[in-house]
Amino acid sequence: MSTGLTVTGAVTVDGQPCALRAVDGVVTEVGDTVAAHVGDAHIDAGGDVVLRGLVNGHTHAAMTLFRGYGGDRPLMEWLEQWIWPVEAELTEDDVYWGTRLACIEMIRSGTTRFWDMYWHPTAVARAVRDAGVRATVGPPLIDGLDDARSRTVCDRAAAALDELAGISSRVEPGLAPHGIYTAGPATLAWVAEESARRDLPVQLHFLETADEVTGCLERTGERPAAYLESLGLLSERLVLSHGVWLDDDAAARVGAAGAVVVTNPVSNLKLAVGGVFPYRRMRAHGVAVGLGTDGASSNNSLDLIADAKFFALLQKFSSDDPAEAPAADTWAIASGARAPALHRGAGMPPTDAVAADAADPTRLAVGDAADLFLVRRDAPELSPGHVLDNLVYAADHSVVRTTVVDGRVLMRDGVIDDEIEVVAKVGECARRLHLA
Repeated sequence: MSTGLTVTGAVTVDGQPCALRAVDGVVTEVGDTVAAHVGDAHIDAGGDVVLRGLVNGHTHAAMTLFRGYGGDRPLMEWLEQWIWPVEAELTEDDVYWGTRLACIEMIRSGTTRFWDMYWHPTAVARAVRDAGVRATVGPPLIDGLDDARSRTVCDRAAAALDELAGISSRVEPGLAPHGIYTAGPATLAWVAEESARRDLPVQLHFLETADEVTGCLERTGERPAAYLESLGLLSERLVLSHGVWLDDDAAARVGAAGAVVVTNPVSNLKLAVGGVFPYRRMRAHGVAVGLGTDGASSNNSLDLIADAKFFALLQKFSSDDPAEAPAADTWAIASGARAPALHRGAGMPPTDAVAADAADPTRLAVGDAADLFLVRRDAPELSPGHVLDNLVYAADHSVVRTTVVDGRVLMRDGVIDDEIEVVAKVGECARRLHLA
């Protein structure tokens, strides 16, 4: 039996009346005269602005458990002395509830899809299913650069892929080697082969710090992008997270391969990685760019609306050009319109037209997934007008009133039904792990 959803009384970012109808999670009608059918779920937007859902291109969702823990430390000290020891104690239950909390935070900020790299991936996938959002989920592969451990690591990842396959149509399985400094060539080559064989996306931390460049040269004699290329990993299925230290040669290789780079400006600032993402260089080489929060332990928020401002301001500051990364470009990046590969799979309709009009990354069209959110046009941060500019430079999650994924209302008028239960469960997990 088909399920319908109708949104009436909304407006576009430029104030034009807009209504839409979706059936079975796909937009079927858009216009100012669309009316609800009998049996439809109905949202009377009351003048709210309707927008495409945002895409968090890189996070570790269950790290909401670590929010505020071990902060204000250098990246490797933070990982090796604070995060990794406690992660070894995590159970599937911990990861499930930590991910559920992350989903609530993302729903509250209009994020309808995220890319996740974390332990116990089946628990992550169950949390995504139960929360109602979409995600690409990948088990981390870490072998400590020891090829003797590679077979075990790869076999474990293959088993996880099989387990992920049937959990939810809104979950896309993927592979997630942690980085070129934690996964050796045998593991990375296996990932490349398995990705091509199964047509799976790959997520990889890449060039977050300058040490990754020098370390790769010392170990392999090659620069990082050339190293990935030699292993067969650099392709249109690859999503590179961070990319702060991409030089012109690396950017050219990434652009030619059709890979995506996801920038995480707030995490990079907090961990003081020593540079600013070279967005102008990415544009020059045709690199697809997305926006991510990274995990809540290194941000400490999963609010992509708030992070959009950091991205834009950093680009203006570093380029000495106030016209760099204008609001429309920034919002296009946050919504995934500048990296269509971030919308692949995870129950998206095959006719998805997310990048059909890159000049207007806000509007939904017939054939799109019914992934959207409504913001309060009368919110102080968006008044008296210029909505898109103020979404980027003034707003945060507090302007979001309602969020819909796959045609299902996940938050209505600021209310998420199971939020209180989820927060309580996360508190229990954190206390058991001595994190709170």
